[in-house]
Amino acid sequence: MSKIGARNAITDVTGLKVGSADDKDIRTGVTVILPDARAVAAVDVQGGGTGTRELELLRGDATLEEVDAIVLGGGSAFGLSAADGVMGWLAEQGRGFPVGDLHVPIVPGAILFDLMNAGDKSAFRSQPDTALPYRALARAAAGRAGLDVTLGNAGAGFGATTTGHDGRRLKGGQGTASLVLDDGVSVGALAAVNALGSVVANSAGQFLAGTLERGDEFGGLGGAPTIEIPDHPLDKYGLRDSPSNTTLAVVATDAVLTKAQAARVARMAQAGFARAIRPVFTPMDGDVVFALATGQVPISDPISDVARIGMAAADCLARAVARGVYMASGQGDWPAYKDTYPDRG
Repeated sequence: MSKIGARNAITDVTGLKVGSADDKDIRTGVTVILPDARAVAAVDVQGGGTGTRELELLRGDATLEEVDAIVLGGGSAFGLSAADGVMGWLAEQGRGFPVGDLHVPIVPGAILFDLMNAGDKSAFRSQPDTALPYRALARAAAGRAGLDVTLGNAGAGFGATTTGHDGRRLKGGQGTASLVLDDGVSVGALAAVNALGSVVANSAGQFLAGTLERGDEFGGLGGAPTIEIPDHPLDKYGLRDSPSNTTLAVVATDAVLTKAQAARVARMAQAGFARAIRPVFTPMDGDVVFALATGQVPISDPISDVARIGMAAADCLARAVARGVYMASGQGDWPAYKDTYPDRG
């Protein structure tokens, strides 16, 4: 029987830390998932409007098996430069793929669209070639990486937004969750929820992921008996041609996995998005799931054990999505869940 990890966070996975940094004026942020040592990594992409970096290296036929960090950031394509800051920090620590007397940090990343959340994005007009705010944020996030993961308005989820059960504005955020399986393997997930779709099923405030909730980690409301408004308006910003939106995620385990096995876990984890967000994987979404394996706990069965890890990763991811929205604070014209559904918050 699986149980929640000590922190109910992705950092319950041995050998993994998380750092978050954000800027309240820009209304954006960066989250860095930092293994203690290079970790096996894979990725699965389902969204139709992604913004990514170094994903080709995570393909099954690519040479490298391991990465030094994963970066999730806001800022649309401007935010891709955040990985430069993490690379610089890692290089200063002597970490990365050895090349002669140098080390080249391998830092895949993905970004979400938060350019229309009313923050001051003027730096992207005056300094678009460097996107300095993101480089600075990413270095700060890497430097403060630790075991405590901040929920809600934090890191890549700081300026994230989503919608309520009827398509009205709702603040998104950063969420995390974990499970420890009965064989001692830990599984965790972290999500930055900036979805076009909704995570809420009805006016009672019940989450789509309610059947997977452990305890009262996102309100204790249980699973929704029905979805009240089946036709989502798909106009998050009041525009039918809504710009890109995204939920980014990292799932992780301390099991010893190959790159191919990690890829299967990432693919299975996408089910967590589908259980927690409606609609998801739209042409406007850039949904991406990374998978990390820190290689601390051997597995005995390469088929059934990987299947169990993938199932747990999907469950953790659905819970992380709901927790990110549940714990977010209101920001400008984007009200918090607890303000929108006050009787249930």
